[in-house]
Amino acid sequence: MINHQIPEVSIVILYQNDQYLMQLRDNIPHIAAPGCWGLFGGHLELGETPEVALVREIKEEIDYQLATFTKFGIYPDDNVTRHVFHAPLLTELSQLTLYEGWDMGLLTDQDIMAGSCYSHKAGQVRYLAHIHQKIMLDFIYR
Repeated sequence: MINHQIPEVSIVILYQNDQYLMQLRDNIPHIAAPGCWGLFGGHLELGETPEVALVREIKEEIDYQLATFTKFGIYPDDNVTRHVFHAPLLTELSQLTLYEGWDMGLLTDQDIMAGSCYSHKAGQVRYLAHIHQKIMLDFIYR
């Protein structure tokens, strides 16, 4: 059962050619997982369903219109409930505009298993946020 007193977010696993689109979160100390790779998405607004929030967040963050998507699972913890979806990425990375985050990239299974990936914008290898790595590994090995 979901505790509606804690915040809820919708996030999406976008995949293309055996790679996964991930966002390098801004390196700002007060946000969750600063400077780490994570999945795109965000908080549900009052009255929003996880599905409506997902479509809105992805449009806001990378100017991408999700055509279809499927629920993968729910990952609750003491701080937030994550509604996780998955969908094919039906456009080239160069056609996306990053409006939120430090960088974005297509990560491989090996990057996800290693828990890190190089960012050209950061100029260094950055770690995956722990929970996002767990979600991705669950998805890869489903």
